[in-house]
Amino acid sequence: MNWLTLTLSLLIGAPFLLAEDWPAWRGEKQDARWPTGKLPADALDQEPKLLWKMPVGKGFGGVTVMSGRVLLMDRATEPSEIERLLCLDAQSGKVLWEDKWPVTYGEMGGYSTGPRTSVLQAQIEGKHLAWALGATGNLRCYDVSKGSVVWAIDCVKKLGAVVPQWGFSGSPVLRDGRLHVHLGIKDGGGSVVAFEPLSGEVIWTGGFGKAGYCTPEFADGRLLQWGPDELEGLDPSTGSKLWSFPYEITYGVSIAQPLAVEGIVIVSGYWHGTRALHFPQDDLTPELLWQNEKDICGLMSSPLYKKGRVYLLDKTHGLTCFDLKTGKIYWQDENKLTPKDRNPHFSLVWLDESRDLIAVLNANGELVYAKLQADSAEELARHQIIGKTWAHPAFFGNRVIARSDREVVAWETWR
Repeated sequence: MNWLTLTLSLLIGAPFLLAEDWPAWRGEKQDARWPTGKLPADALDQEPKLLWKMPVGKGFGGVTVMSGRVLLMDRATEPSEIERLLCLDAQSGKVLWEDKWPVTYGEMGGYSTGPRTSVLQAQIEGKHLAWALGATGNLRCYDVSKGSVVWAIDCVKKLGAVVPQWGFSGSPVLRDGRLHVHLGIKDGGGSVVAFEPLSGEVIWTGGFGKAGYCTPEFADGRLLQWGPDELEGLDPSTGSKLWSFPYEITYGVSIAQPLAVEGIVIVSGYWHGTRALHFPQDDLTPELLWQNEKDICGLMSSPLYKKGRVYLLDKTHGLTCFDLKTGKIYWQDENKLTPKDRNPHFSLVWLDESRDLIAVLNANGELVYAKLQADSAEELARHQIIGKTWAHPAFFGNRVIARSDREVVAWETWR
């Protein structure tokens, strides 16, 4: 550690100060890469150290971290029903501020636990801002440093957004000065709405689909939005629809992020399996390259990709490695990384892509390290860090911050 790093660490109390944050759903670039810096040689042999834990209410929404501030949402039903945004100090877990707003969930498809989305954090014009979308369509912008609401919109009442059966679940995404939110405006009024992030004014509405549960994805100059009936490709500057590919899915469970690499788009659902789309030369309309409706069926967990191979959690056989261009299955881990379940899940990220190392927070709350091999995923270490969870943790520096329906915990993973 040089003198500058040491001085800054002493001033701020952050031994991982120069590591990147985890300010958004699936990380800063939505690409599921844990920004660790240089891993110590014995990093995966070390036992994680619990730094702090705090009680929280229920929720499926992930954790984000930026500039020492941890943000997440939860829900309470007593003495009245509310959603809440919590801002915690990343070093101590101390509550710095909170904001509450009234909601009415109803049954919400039997999953009326709490908010589903990750709070987006970003710096704009020197201000530390955040945007939170609740399960019933409350979209709110915050000045994180002040703990104040900058603007708030009830997207159902003001814009005509239609709440999907299991609540709004796609996290807000900031690109090119626009805040993109998957809202499914009624009567085909817009699958995605782009807002001016500082004012909340609508810039454009794009697409015609209903709201599903998938966060907007940006790739190859397009905005990809998977909804209950189709995958749409939109012009991100105007919202105009470039193309669509029909994929009507049972119960509308369009959840996992599409994967767009090498001119191919992979979209995978629980009931009807995986479609691989490609774009013929000089044609903006995608065509079906291959499909597998039986053995590659994703649900909530988003896939990873490297050198022609896709890694995706199949509902029956666990982590599945298959060929991007042909769909040929190389191997399946038969539910070793996360337990077999009706709705299996884990949060999957690259720990060190250059060495084929992945990290998983599985549905049982275990942090698992593994190495992807030609014929298997070799487990390297497993640590119990929290209770059962579907929420995406924040991976940053040498820390993991995870949440369940009862608590949020911070762990130092190595030293």
